[in-house]
Amino acid sequence: MIRKILVTSALPYANGAIHLGHLVEYIQTDIWTRFQKMRGHECWYVCADDTHGTPIMLRAEKEGITPEALIARVHAEHSRDFAGFHVAFDNYHTTHSDETRHYSEDIYAKLKAAGLIEVRSIEQYYDPVKNMFLPDRFIKGECPKCGAKDQYGDACESCGAAYAPTELKNPYSAVSGAQPVLKSSDHYFFKLSDPRCQEFLRRATREVCKAQPEAINKLQEWLGEPGENKLTDWDISRDAPYFGFEIPGAPGKFFYVWLDAPIGYMGSFKNFCGKKGLDFDEFWGKESKAELYHFIGKDILYFHALFWPAELEHAGYRIPSSVFAHGFLTVDGAKMSKSRGTFITAESYLTQGLNPEWLRYYFAAKLNGTMEDIDLNLDDFTQRVNSDLVGKYINIASRAAGFIAKRFDGKLLHDHLGERFHAELPGIKQAAEEIAGYYEGRDTARALRRVMALADQINQYVDRNQPWVLAKQEGQEARLHEVCTLLINAFRLLTIYLKPVLPKLAQRAEEFLNVAPLHWADAGHLLPPAHLINTYEHLMQRIDPKQIEALIAANRESLEPTATPAAATAVAPAPTIEPHSPQRHAQHQQATEDKAQGQAVPAIQHISIDDFAKVDLRIARIADAQHVEGADKLIRLTLDLGAGGTRNVFAGIKSAYDPALLVGRLTVMVANLAPRKMKFGMSEGMVLAASDDKAPGLFLLSPDSGAQPGMKVK
Repeated sequence: MIRKILVTSALPYANGAIHLGHLVEYIQTDIWTRFQKMRGHECWYVCADDTHGTPIMLRAEKEGITPEALIARVHAEHSRDFAGFHVAFDNYHTTHSDETRHYSEDIYAKLKAAGLIEVRSIEQYYDPVKNMFLPDRFIKGECPKCGAKDQYGDACESCGAAYAPTELKNPYSAVSGAQPVLKSSDHYFFKLSDPRCQEFLRRATREVCKAQPEAINKLQEWLGEPGENKLTDWDISRDAPYFGFEIPGAPGKFFYVWLDAPIGYMGSFKNFCGKKGLDFDEFWGKESKAELYHFIGKDILYFHALFWPAELEHAGYRIPSSVFAHGFLTVDGAKMSKSRGTFITAESYLTQGLNPEWLRYYFAAKLNGTMEDIDLNLDDFTQRVNSDLVGKYINIASRAAGFIAKRFDGKLLHDHLGERFHAELPGIKQAAEEIAGYYEGRDTARALRRVMALADQINQYVDRNQPWVLAKQEGQEARLHEVCTLLINAFRLLTIYLKPVLPKLAQRAEEFLNVAPLHWADAGHLLPPAHLINTYEHLMQRIDPKQIEALIAANRESLEPTATPAAATAVAPAPTIEPHSPQRHAQHQQATEDKAQGQAVPAIQHISIDDFAKVDLRIARIADAQHVEGADKLIRLTLDLGAGGTRNVFAGIKSAYDPALLVGRLTVMVANLAPRKMKFGMSEGMVLAASDDKAPGLFLLSPDSGAQPGMKVK
């Protein structure tokens, strides 16, 4: 039966370049959709640039161009990079389109009519010159702790202190230089906390994420037990000036990302329907029987598996068949880093002359359909590509093609070899359905392991029969012809199995084999007798380690150290760490990561067990997590300490965590830290997080399973 399938990937933001971390998702999705098309299904893959927001508006203004000109340029750059890695969208559109505007307004109107839109007043800093509300990162001034100038509105990069924007001395707008003022504004919220949304999501989430049990567990954790109300309402509006779509009936108010960007999936497909003559409702209508899949990073699972289905359901559209979440990419075991040369853009990789299918193969060999992170180990990358693709797969064709061309005029054996093939190379043809199952389940790692096991089997056949020896022996012409014919047929089968991952290499192999584009069903038969193949040309070069060295060098960001060698041994005073915001220390470390190269590490200062005993560390459950209006970096946490009651803590972790993803998880807090009064309220403790200068990032501490709120850490 032919399936109707619509597939999307998350929309890249039109304010930056595509890098290798992005490509994990698009390569994974492309492999899956290519496989479905090889199976003969009607499968469409659409995506778009996410083009709206304040950053794009300000960047365009800085460059002296219109936002429309900026997003058009970035669209061309993104399209170039995706094409360079053979990501074959059926339609790559933009959210700044009539189609997206139509569905944004339609969904908003239906949600409003259902009583799921609410208007609330919030207070923010305002730039009186630019006439715009300012996020914390657009506010600067003097640090209230150390007096350093030109510090951002939430943390000092000089001393590491954290604070509210209102605590800055002599604050000014980073956009205009004007002194900001506090001003209230009405914002529009989607009521995800509404009982109707909760009731629906309790039914739907198991189906939406049925392919990934770990995702279901996370969603159930976010939803909580029946009767709990753990879902929070989402701010869906921004004030003018803003580059985006104005909310109907609300002058000066614009749709924010939640009622804009994901609707770009619908807008892109509607645009494609106009080009292709397809029925939009057949895929997006409430009664649709088609399959709809979203490939996303695990960091936006909450939105795609909770907010998005609730939004679609109550606006009268179908919900996704499933959401497939993947993990993040590290390079050599650490986050991508400009200073180490491992923050690699797609453009740089291609400009350095590296084959994009090397990376496609390596990513596919790592991805297993779960939300686990994957690592691009550059040494392993070189070794695996050279060994698997060149040493195993391509080696099969190169060992047989020359003899077929020189000794047999390019023609395969004139006899049918079905039974002989099965006897000599058992299981090669029969593996097609097994490998197809792995592709269907997005377990490309297992699919490629199986393919390479087959390649090993075929190469063992080569070594047993040694065609180069047969070619020198009298009376072995027929045997040589048979061996090489079997090898060419085996190579063709491996090409079918690898084609979703290596489309361009497969195309060149098809030209060499002199066959039409291969489909999955072609694995059921061999090439016909006396089939004529073309002259073999080497299909892929090995990776030269010097190419990897050049790639890293080209992406390394050179920063001068801040200390001279003579001063390198001096121990800097410890930065101030505010009790409500452990992240500020981590951010300070990240900001100075490259500047500290060459400096001596201060000796560890030992403490006594009595000193340690003074710190009351407790297990805490995050009962609630909320955005803090007017603060770009802070999250308000309600921490459950069991018999110890609850604590209110402000943590500067918004850049690393979505509040919705924190609710329900266990962490560790300092329970006897003196309370600190802030602009936003009283902070009654500090949550603990880990960071490292060599591997930038912020990671909340989590206890082992079995720990309970209120337990003492000792």
